[in-house]
Amino acid sequence: MATYGLKIFSGSSNPELSQQICDSLEISVGRALLGTFSDGEIRVEIGENVRGADVFVVQSGAHPVNDHLMELLVMIDAFKRASARRITAVIPYYSYARQDRKNKPRVPITARLVADLITRVGANRILTMDLHAGQIQGFFDVPVDNLYASPLILPYIREHFNGDLVIVSPDAGGVPRARAYASQLKATLALIDKRRSNVNQAEVMNIIGEVEGRTAVILDDMVDTAGTLVEATKALLERGAKAVHACVTHAVLSGPAVDRLEGSSLESLVVTDTLPMRPSAAHCSKIKCIPSCRLFSAAIRNIHNEDSISTLFEILH
Repeated sequence: MATYGLKIFSGSSNPELSQQICDSLEISVGRALLGTFSDGEIRVEIGENVRGADVFVVQSGAHPVNDHLMELLVMIDAFKRASARRITAVIPYYSYARQDRKNKPRVPITARLVADLITRVGANRILTMDLHAGQIQGFFDVPVDNLYASPLILPYIREHFNGDLVIVSPDAGGVPRARAYASQLKATLALIDKRRSNVNQAEVMNIIGEVEGRTAVILDDMVDTAGTLVEATKALLERGAKAVHACVTHAVLSGPAVDRLEGSSLESLVVTDTLPMRPSAAHCSKIKCIPSCRLFSAAIRNIHNEDSISTLFEILH
C-alpha cells in the first residue's frame, strides 16, 4: 500500500464522472475553486493541502475543448507548485487526437502538441481510455495507461444483441479492435472501406466481409457528427444486414449528430460516459450510455497502490 495520500480532483468538464469515481473509491472529491477572471482567463485555487499527495486530476476533452484543456494545464501547474508528490492526469477522452500524423503537407500533429503541453506543465502519468490511435502513447515522455472500453461494452453486446453477429470496423485503423471483439463474441468480422471527401464528411465505398442476414455491430472509438455511422448503416442494410447497432466509446455528438441519428435506420448507439451527454443527445431514445466509473476507479486504485492494471485491459491482448 502506498504511504502517501490519494486525492482526486475534478475539472469542470465532467464532474458527474469524477463524483462517481470518488463514490466508488469511497473518498471525497478534492476541494478546488474553478472559474474565470472577467476577461475569460482560467482561475484555479486548490482548497486543501496536497503536499506529498498522490493527486489524480479528472478532466475530459469535452466541449468547449480549448477551455477544458487550458483548465487541466492550470490545475496541473497548481498541484506541482503545491508540492504534490505525483500528478496523474485522468483524461477519459483525449482531445486533439485525430491529427496524429502528417497526412498532407503543412498540417500540425496536434496529438503530439497536446501531449507535450500536459507533460511539460508537470503531469507525471496519464490515464485515458481508447485513444484514437495507439501510437499516441509514444508521444508522451511519461507512463501512459490506455484503458479499453471492452470490459464495459462486451457484456452489453452479449446481453442485448442476439442472433448471428458480425462485428464491423468503419475503417482499416479499427480492424484490430473489431477483430478482438469478434474473437471474444465468436462473431464474424467485416470492414468498411471508407473515403473522406472532407473533414467530418465520410463516403462509404465498399464493405469487405459477409453481413447478409446478420445483426451488424459497428465498433469505433468515437462518434462526432455521426456521418460515418449513418452512411455505414445504409451500406450494411443495402448489403442485407438484418439490423445495425453501433458501440462507440466517446460520444462527442457535435453539430447535426443527434438529428442524423434520429433520422437514420441505426437501431441503437451504445456509448460510455467519458464525455458528458449533451442535452440534445440525452433525449435521444437510440442512445444508451454505460457508466465507466468502476473501470477508472479500479485503475486509479491500482496505480495508487503501485499494482499492475494489466488485468483491466488484457481482454484485448
